[in-house]
Amino acid sequence: ASGGELSRISLAISVVSSDSEYTPTLIFDEVDVGISGAVAEVVGQKLKQLSQHYQIICITHLAQVAAFGHQHLRVQKSQDKEGAQTTVTQLSNNQRVDEIARILGGSTITDKTRTAAAEMISLSVQKTTH
Repeated sequence: ASGGELSRISLAISVVSSDSEYTPTLIFDEVDVGISGAVAEVVGQKLKQLSQHYQIICITHLAQVAAFGHQHLRVQKSQDKEGAQTTVTQLSNNQRVDEIARILGGSTITDKTRTAAAEMISLSVQKTTH
């Protein structure tokens, strides 16, 4: 099984056993590998459901999953003469929208991708409160 498949199996087991087992933090590494938008949205909903009882750390490359996150961190790796360096930045609400817009539209963020990202975040909140 691939890493993404194993992450999805882990997600399914965590959802099923969430009432009977306590682990304070669950980590999902690229749980969205090989899935499409509609399925990614369901994965995002399940992660949000788990976040009611656990701290969730999820590495994702899909906006449909990221939109369900309560807090976002951007992890970037850079290389210079001295070697590799990794930085982690906690994103503000505006930066969250920009990051999801970047995932949707690539390196150029437009008003349309920013609007789509903001709408995805808004809809994810509605889908988890109703």
